[in-house]
Amino acid sequence: MNDAKTIGELKKSGAAVLTVREEMRKNLVHCLETGKRILPGIVGYDDTVIPEIENAILSGHHMVFLGERGQGKSRIIRGLMNLLDERIPIIQGCEINDNPFTPICRSCRKKLQEQGDATPLQWVDRDSRYGEKLATPDVSIADLVGEIDPIKVAEGRYLADEETIHYGLVPRTNRGIFAINELPDLTEKVQVGLFNLMEEKDVQIKGYKIRLPLDVVIVASANPEDYTSRGRIITPLKDRFDVQIRTHYPKNIEDELAIMEQEAAPMEHRSRKVDVPRFIKEILGQLTFEARKSNEINQSSGVSVRVTINNFESLISNAEKRALKCKENDIVPRVSDLHAVMASTSGKIEMEYVGEDKKEDELVEKLLNRSILKVFDQYFSLNSLQKVVEYFNSGWGVEVSDQMASHDYLEGIKEIPGLKEAVKTLGTHESPSLMASATEFVLEGLHLHQKLNKEIEGGRVTYGK
Repeated sequence: MNDAKTIGELKKSGAAVLTVREEMRKNLVHCLETGKRILPGIVGYDDTVIPEIENAILSGHHMVFLGERGQGKSRIIRGLMNLLDERIPIIQGCEINDNPFTPICRSCRKKLQEQGDATPLQWVDRDSRYGEKLATPDVSIADLVGEIDPIKVAEGRYLADEETIHYGLVPRTNRGIFAINELPDLTEKVQVGLFNLMEEKDVQIKGYKIRLPLDVVIVASANPEDYTSRGRIITPLKDRFDVQIRTHYPKNIEDELAIMEQEAAPMEHRSRKVDVPRFIKEILGQLTFEARKSNEINQSSGVSVRVTINNFESLISNAEKRALKCKENDIVPRVSDLHAVMASTSGKIEMEYVGEDKKEDELVEKLLNRSILKVFDQYFSLNSLQKVVEYFNSGWGVEVSDQMASHDYLEGIKEIPGLKEAVKTLGTHESPSLMASATEFVLEGLHLHQKLNKEIEGGRVTYGK
């Protein structure tokens, strides 16, 4: 089929030219039969969102995805492109990817009438059949549907001639998928035009009415609060979307961390080998979970997975600076590096109440302490660290810093009773850097349990009685 150069050759091949819905359904059926994932790289939706997408595609439905920011809506929509065939035939030179057997634009119908089976074809790949537009109040009917092209009129065509039209984004995505992000931000006038295109299959451009029976699947995304707000979206358009699919944030820490590790900047680009202890990753994941539960944060705005990803990258960067200055061979983040997440967290949360007595950094620090404490309690009981507490109760103290070399921690690990065993419990006794990270975690956990005092001076922290 891919060798056909004319409509005649395409007919001889006996290959069917499917509609986009039939095409997506066929490829989805193949994925279901073979066990192939339809959206590789999408984590945490196997039992919720993906089954609903599969039902929608099997039914040939237009879809709208509702969810707060950072829930993978745009990535899911772009991933649907993989359910299109790799290449399809169109009439050569057609602006709207006309089906060779049933063209809808006048120029292609004229070409087919004049040349018949000798009408030349061209093949377009799946990437060219996906269109996307971020909805903003300044998006016009001309952007989505089309406009009269003054140059074509100047060349001598009549205004009433369909060939004077410069097609918009939706017609140019004919026989493909068109996505509109933040759908409620379209003006009411544009929403009406989009509804006409989806339902009535006709549009008016500068008073000239044309039929555009487009073969296109419309997929949209929106924030649930905006989508359900009266007046933000016209009811007929809302009704035209056949299914409404609700996305969500990861429901457990494991999924949050899997996304974090998958999406973070590649570690190969770092100057040293990166080794992030499991408990450090869990603290970052727990921090985001705590933010999503906090009544001091605007939950309708959401707390994106990008918070976890950016915090992970910031933490590693702070540890990398230390490795470079101290000439260490590996990059291992510690609790003392966690101050680096302040900048990458504060800019991504919206506080419910803002004022002099409500500061973002203080809120992030409170959530961070809560996260460290919860992760600490998963690894240790206070009874198991009684020897460590007794050592400090006898008057000793320990100083730590995100600028200290890892070897400076080894002496303390040897001298403090019970600390070496605690480090082994964390499985981080392979290198000085990992042992230093584990030591700080144990000391900070005891401090948050009010078993140790903590004094901060400059960039140095002293734990003691």
